[in-house]
Amino acid sequence: MSLKALFVIILSLILFAQLPAQTLNGEPLTNTFSIVAIDKENGEMGVAVQSHWFSVGSIVAWAKAGVGVVATQSLVNVSFGPRGLELMKAGKSPDEALKELLADDKGADFRQVALLDVDGRVATHTGKKCIAEASHITGDGFSVQANMMLNKEVVPAMAEAFEKSNGPLAERLMAALKAAQKAGGDIRGQQSAAIKIVKIKPTGKVWEDVVIDLRVEDNPQAVAEMERVLRVYRAYEHMNKGDLAIEKGDEAAALREYGAAEAMFPENEEMKYWHAVSLVNIGRVEQALPLFSEVFKKEPNYRELTRRIVPNGLLKVNTSQLEQILRAGVKLEK
Repeated sequence: MSLKALFVIILSLILFAQLPAQTLNGEPLTNTFSIVAIDKENGEMGVAVQSHWFSVGSIVAWAKAGVGVVATQSLVNVSFGPRGLELMKAGKSPDEALKELLADDKGADFRQVALLDVDGRVATHTGKKCIAEASHITGDGFSVQANMMLNKEVVPAMAEAFEKSNGPLAERLMAALKAAQKAGGDIRGQQSAAIKIVKIKPTGKVWEDVVIDLRVEDNPQAVAEMERVLRVYRAYEHMNKGDLAIEKGDEAAALREYGAAEAMFPENEEMKYWHAVSLVNIGRVEQALPLFSEVFKKEPNYRELTRRIVPNGLLKVNTSQLEQILRAGVKLEK
């Protein structure tokens, strides 16, 4: 056993020996770093988190459009997530909600929790018995918090990265996670991460209220993987817009969106495939042939898919053009 692993075990045993008995019943030791923040200009608020714990997003990160976001961590009282949201929904300020959550919690000294509402107000608690290094910093419309960090630099690094960043909220939250890890991160290393963003104003359509909900459940480079997954998400935003354009018969828009997605992930055969389909639909068959060929070489089943999207009009070709497309793939494989 490594000295690092032995240290964590001993530290955990010391911690458990001090805990009230009722706090040991099913409460995960989710020591971590996280951020809650709001982007009023773009109508979004969210939470991002990383921990050396499996599926941290399902435990720490809570958000509801029209209400606010919560990050509950350290020796986690998971109920702080849904209860915090309910209290804010009922009209409590984050500070009022936090006080009510902690008032009847005998393990409050071991908790770390941050709440943010639709007005950008924040309230954060770091219990005096959270494992060092543990602290939080609140700012204009955000709070960063961490415990069991390698050093004292993690939390300030997160705050600085968020305040100096620009662009969409998800990328700004990601900047904070990256800064935390670069500064030293969790003393135990990495395992899982999550980003969840909801709209400030609910739409009345629950399927539209959640803007982003991404997780990395188990990866030794969770922060880097979270950044990669976010880039994939952005690429598929273009794919979704391309699909919508096809549905509306706007081939030029479909070509633009599929092309943007392919540029972000040129190794992805499906993005390349729908780019080729869009080219054909605006009359650029010859330009599409090399793309079809590359896709067919990587995944032959796309040939059959090509046949199937002709009857419903997703691929607008005559018999001769269809055969030309299918032969292009065969030629490349010879």
